[in-house]
Amino acid sequence: MATNVVMPQLGESVVEGTVGKWFKKVGDKVDLYEPIFEVITDKVTTEVPSPSAGTLLQILVEEGATVRAGTMLAVIGAPGEKVQAAESAAKTQQQPAMVQAAQPTTATATPKSNGGTSQRLTPVVARMIAENNISDAELANIKGTGDGGRVSKKDIENFLKTRGQPSPQKATAPTPAKEETPAWEQPGTGELFRPSEEVFKTSPTTPSHPLPEKEAYGSVGEIVPLSPMRKAIAEHMVRSKHIAPHVTSVHEADMSRVIAYQKTHEADFAKQGVKLTFTAFFVQAAVAALKAWPIVNASYTEQGILMKRDINIGMAVAMEDGLIVPVIKHADDKSLLGTARMVNDLAKRAREKRLQPDEVQGGTFTITNYGIFGSLFGMPVINQPQSAIMGVGTIQKRVVVLNDAIAIRPMIYLSITIDHRLLDGAIGDQFMQKVKQFLEEHPAE
Repeated sequence: MATNVVMPQLGESVVEGTVGKWFKKVGDKVDLYEPIFEVITDKVTTEVPSPSAGTLLQILVEEGATVRAGTMLAVIGAPGEKVQAAESAAKTQQQPAMVQAAQPTTATATPKSNGGTSQRLTPVVARMIAENNISDAELANIKGTGDGGRVSKKDIENFLKTRGQPSPQKATAPTPAKEETPAWEQPGTGELFRPSEEVFKTSPTTPSHPLPEKEAYGSVGEIVPLSPMRKAIAEHMVRSKHIAPHVTSVHEADMSRVIAYQKTHEADFAKQGVKLTFTAFFVQAAVAALKAWPIVNASYTEQGILMKRDINIGMAVAMEDGLIVPVIKHADDKSLLGTARMVNDLAKRAREKRLQPDEVQGGTFTITNYGIFGSLFGMPVINQPQSAIMGVGTIQKRVVVLNDAIAIRPMIYLSITIDHRLLDGAIGDQFMQKVKQFLEEHPAE
């Protein structure tokens, strides 16, 4: 009997996923639990195992396509087995559940008395409408091509491509009669009002006729399609900047004692199979500061401040095609050894794309170490719905003044970006002073 392969639900808040890559082609033999395709969401990239053994009879969704959780992607069965029967059965069995699940988030548009629309939209479409400031009047003119005439993501994308272009079917509205400007608002005349310097007219910055593509870009090039991960990162960054007013401050810390401790205990950690990196110290410093200032571990909501019991530290990991943030759960319960072990494991599996969905969810505070690429400091973007993110620069020997004497110390810049809706600059600065204190007063042996 044929088995249907569906898009998995990777987390409570994940409503859709993108098929990144198929590891098998139609006709290939598939073993039970063998990775069959790669799925990419805005939170994780992971391999999905086959739900049964058999032959891949049909692939219904191509690579790069984004579909909702529960959508049938492929069919696995015996060689030569008819696919249509399995496909029809899947539609018959899945349709009631899908319709019932979709009712809270999608419905046919119903006009309001004020001329707007009460159409219920999917979270993806609603987010696109908010980010692009699409008005109710504009939304009412978008013809939906989804089920029951609902507006889909593709409909919004097509609308944005043609937004602002004049419609050939619209009749020209009559020009309203120009109202006479009151005398006290009219510009003055005579020598008294003559400009002291000659004013030159400037040509419009936008040409009246659009340039050919070749001339507009200077040379012939090509458009490289965005990867699903890059699309997800772009959407999240724009959304974060749109939602939260970002404020960043930069602080400096002396890493002498941390470096001394690392050199002393590096071999001991290695005997236990753990590499002691500076990231483990930064995580521990953040935990100490979050305990002192729990408001930084909270989130802003329209209902009030959401205070979180757990301290879950997200650590940004750079990948070949983007960025991902695995989470160290209950970081406040871990020793330096336990923290270092988690840092090693999560970073390794993140680069190998072997993270599980729950390992990139539930973060309450994020650390990004841009210093590994030589950057001194930066202004990172908050990982929503968190309220702050700490950035770590490169360690660099610099001349400092200690007790009125000049000395050379390994110094580091630390930055924190806060959500000003919830946190003020004073809280962010005091939080960072606690981080600084932890690093500078860490045992050297």
